[in-house]
Amino acid sequence: MNRLQDRVAVITGAAGGIGLASAELFAAEGAHVVGVDVREHAVGELPLQVDLTDEAAVIELYRSVRERFGRVDVLFNNAGISPTDDDSVLVTELDAWQRVQDANLKSVFLCCKYGIAALLENDGPIRGSVINTASFVAVMGAATSQISYTASKGAVLAMSREMGVEFAKQGVRVNALCPGPVATPLLMELFAKDPERAARRLVHVPMGRFGEAAEIAKAALFLASDDSSFMTASSLLVDGGINGAYTTPL
Repeated sequence: MNRLQDRVAVITGAAGGIGLASAELFAAEGAHVVGVDVREHAVGELPLQVDLTDEAAVIELYRSVRERFGRVDVLFNNAGISPTDDDSVLVTELDAWQRVQDANLKSVFLCCKYGIAALLENDGPIRGSVINTASFVAVMGAATSQISYTASKGAVLAMSREMGVEFAKQGVRVNALCPGPVATPLLMELFAKDPERAARRLVHVPMGRFGEAAEIAKAALFLASDDSSFMTASSLLVDGGINGAYTTPL
């Protein structure tokens, strides 16, 4: 349907999972995709390897995009981590806490700081869309504790709401995408090491399965496109029904 025809979309965490699926879908819908990841990769018309916790690197990222394409239209700030040493507040060490905060929250802050500045340089009443990946754990407690991840995603959700309100009259929409557990390589690796933990997570999903990256990508496309033109400062839950269910832990 070419819902993103000729728009320039910067997608972080593009080398795999939701980011890769979104990059492929956005390109199929006509976008010029800039794929960004801390790992070396070949995703998008302009694949960039960037440490998104480095302010100077993020500034250079948006300078490079504007130099190549002349504008930026969509930010999909999707990069994040969920390491196994992020666990209960009683056992998570400070270095693990900070590593997750930097990857999941500081990176979104920096990409919004410099990415939204780029959007505001566009002409016209509609200047762009920002999608920040939060999580279902931003709105409810997780069945398996991951204290820093949960805190970071709650902050991403709150930050997205505030920016959505701040920039609404300037033609920039900001929304949070809140996936449920998705069968990404990151999650599958985590749960392969701990099948009991995977079972505890699945028992809370009314649909009885993990989501697919392609399903979350379609939600990101909705938020990026004009289909969601009257939506900002909001969260979109794509979670297999978790948020609406009542279950008791195992």
